[in-house]
Amino acid sequence: ILLVPAFGVCLVYYRSGEPEWLRHLALALFLIGVVTDAVDGYVARAERQATRLGAILDPAADKLFLVTAFLSLSLISTLPEAYRLPAWVPIVVISRDLVIVCGWLIIVLITGDLQAQPSRLGKATTFFQMLTIIGVLLGLNFAKFILWTAMILTVLSGIGYIRKGNHLLNFVGGQKP
Repeated sequence: ILLVPAFGVCLVYYRSGEPEWLRHLALALFLIGVVTDAVDGYVARAERQATRLGAILDPAADKLFLVTAFLSLSLISTLPEAYRLPAWVPIVVISRDLVIVCGWLIIVLITGDLQAQPSRLGKATTFFQMLTIIGVLLGLNFAKFILWTAMILTVLSGIGYIRKGNHLLNFVGGQKP
């Protein structure tokens, strides 16, 4: 979470034709965020140190970092074209995340259960979204392929979470609707 503002500042002040150090710093900050997120999750599971707060903060930090990245890379007009994303990309990502968060809140209000279980498809989506940001910041030619994979997974995982939430709400208390 602490890396997000510095990451955003790097992208806001990076301009076409300027020294590349700001883009490289943004990439480094993003990679640090990705690696520390993975290590933190691994340690929490391996050492059985997972907490309720961590279960909320970890996905929130991921979402904050990814939304900042997608918005910055699509809306900052001073970025070189090679490092920009289409404007529809953050709309897809943010829409899915809002649906998931609203659904989770509804489930919490109805069931009182704060547990949020990410699906394998949801984890794959996050991985490809992160890979998209890395690919774009590196200026990779195949970043568009990664982007399309991430967006397809974003939509499919969003549908999967809606179906899972609907199933949970239809069987609250073990009773059929």
